[in-house]
Amino acid sequence: MIKKIRYRIFLKDVLTMALTAFGGPQAHFAMLIKLMVKKRGYLTEEDLLELNALCQILPGPTSTQTITAIGFKIGGANLAYLTLLVWILPAITIMTTAAILINSYQIKNLSLEFTKFIQPMAVGFIAYGSYLIATKVVTTKTAGGLMALSAIVTYFISKPIALPLVLIFAGSLTAFKYKRQEKAEKEKIKIKWGNFTLWGLVLIAAALLGGFTQDRIVLLFENFYRNGSLIFGGGQVLIPFLNTEFVEFKGYLSSQEFLSGLAMVQAVPGPTFSVTSFIGALSVRDLGIGGQILGGFIAAAGIFLPGTFLIFFAIRFWDQLKKYRVVRASLEGINAASAGMVAAAAFVLFQPIQNSTINVSMIIGTFLLLTYTKIPAPFIILAGLLAGFII
Repeated sequence: MIKKIRYRIFLKDVLTMALTAFGGPQAHFAMLIKLMVKKRGYLTEEDLLELNALCQILPGPTSTQTITAIGFKIGGANLAYLTLLVWILPAITIMTTAAILINSYQIKNLSLEFTKFIQPMAVGFIAYGSYLIATKVVTTKTAGGLMALSAIVTYFISKPIALPLVLIFAGSLTAFKYKRQEKAEKEKIKIKWGNFTLWGLVLIAAALLGGFTQDRIVLLFENFYRNGSLIFGGGQVLIPFLNTEFVEFKGYLSSQEFLSGLAMVQAVPGPTFSVTSFIGALSVRDLGIGGQILGGFIAAAGIFLPGTFLIFFAIRFWDQLKKYRVVRASLEGINAASAGMVAAAAFVLFQPIQNSTINVSMIIGTFLLLTYTKIPAPFIILAGLLAGFII
């Protein structure tokens, strides 16, 4: 009974974060320390830092995986799945609704001119994300070079397959520097393959079923599940993948719609990966409102499940794995390449925006506000929408 009461309090805390945690993984992590560590004592700060480090090297949404992993440590897989649902449902509901409303505006030939400042502001958010990642991970000349190389390659090669190959190359390159890492006493790694097998089976089944049926919803799930299996570095790194596949390659969304979604998710609490619900809903807009709702939630299921399966798999042997120097060394390259991808995304997404003084000013102003003030991201976005109505 005591455990059930504690689980209920924990899920209430997760819901509180889902409704109030603005600002992306960095802000989420600060809230986790304050609420989960200092106030509730669910785990120690050291435990939280280790969990966050594990999630950094796994594909998927970092803050979502960290929160889910806390649920796993407290109450096992059942509580972890409930934690995932409580954490993501508010955001994906909001973003799916936003997509439906935007599509309705366009069908009725109503102007979206009031969002005109939101698009350059979204580029400002992306540029800030790149800056933030770079300041944390680019600490050597090798990392700086890999960041620059990653930005150049992903800017000029827009095919989806290029991005994971760049990450693998960068991680493999810095893995050779493992001798610079401190030695740790190793333990025999005991691996339980259940969740990894489940991840792989869903990946293969979705690809085969989508190819065989050509069903739009199945293909949408496969698209997002595949992307969710390849994304290292959190929501900012997801952006170039989604832009390449759904805007440039498939043309499901216009650049204007894509940038509007990216900006809107900054004003929504919870995981930034919830932008996939916005993209998923607009990708099947021809199926009506019911199809858009289904598309939004299917996209979310596709993007969040891979990271969930993989954190359940890895958390069981992370304590042994992290003692291997080659694993720690590879993180330098992976993180640097991720920062380069985000930088390239800022340039790619700026191209369709009119190169006017006011748009450039909005990009620079957004970047400076995020960098030098403590104004919450939602207030910045709301100010941009208000300016769009007034001007």
